[in-house]
Amino acid sequence: MFDSVTSWLGSLSGPVAYGVVAGLVFCEDALFFGFVLPGETAVVLGGVLAGQQKVSIVWLCVAVVLAAIVGDFVGYQIGRWAGPTILDSRPLRRHRDRVDKARDLVQRRGGVAVFLGRFIAFFRAVMPALAGMSRMPRHVFLLFNAAGGLVWGVGYALLGYFAGNAYTRIEHDAGRVVAIVVACAAVLAVIVWRVRRRRTQRPHDDGN
Repeated sequence: MFDSVTSWLGSLSGPVAYGVVAGLVFCEDALFFGFVLPGETAVVLGGVLAGQQKVSIVWLCVAVVLAAIVGDFVGYQIGRWAGPTILDSRPLRRHRDRVDKARDLVQRRGGVAVFLGRFIAFFRAVMPALAGMSRMPRHVFLLFNAAGGLVWGVGYALLGYFAGNAYTRIEHDAGRVVAIVVACAAVLAVIVWRVRRRRTQRPHDDGN
């Protein structure tokens, strides 16, 4: 699936590819699309294309960061307008415990929660709306939202960029089979790291 999506994005013209990646990031933050396809996946895929010289890494970063900041602000405004009605929507009813933890984080940490939430898939989708519901001052939200969008957007784009570069070089020097093995090993390492991280966080979450 990874290769097929990358190939599809690579077949698009530069502006269209930027638009698709930015659109997925925007929809995740503004419309809760992160439940379907996490925005970080789209950004990494875009970075891989940049590493293969199919798009510009600079323009990709610009598109992603702007989409992240604007998408979060739209989500914040929706939270201010719609209020608790959002919590009764079907996607969020299934994750009531996680939503409650996100709300508690906003109440305890304020703008810091907005920044940190950018790096957690579920929180990234709901944190802007929750910040709006909590009536967080707009200037505070915008400051931490911009900081989180910048660090997250550039970071994940560069992650995909260097992964794409490494894949291309290995494929050229050692052949496609070795490149695939290295890519699979990298993916497996990320999966193992995330599983271990969740296991270490679970006792702490249960204690809350």
